[in-house]
Amino acid sequence: MRIPRDINGEKLARLLCKYGYEQTRQTGSHVRLTTSINGEHHLTVPKHKPLKVGTLNAIISDVAEHLNLPKDQVLSDLFG
Repeated sequence: MRIPRDINGEKLARLLCKYGYEQTRQTGSHVRLTTSINGEHHLTVPKHKPLKVGTLNAIISDVAEHLNLPKDQVLSDLFG
């Protein structure tokens, strides 16, 4: 699946709730998300509109690696 080009940081943070991520803090325009699934894991998501493709790709890859899932499965779960 192709990475979406029009997703913003707030929407991504809401979508990541499917994997147990919750907002733990916010500093300026960046949100810190944390999950306890498969051990504790932290992500920082910028609340930019839209997110750059490279930034979104890095976040998706990080989530997939932490959850031991294929990147395509994470993409389809979130955006499919």
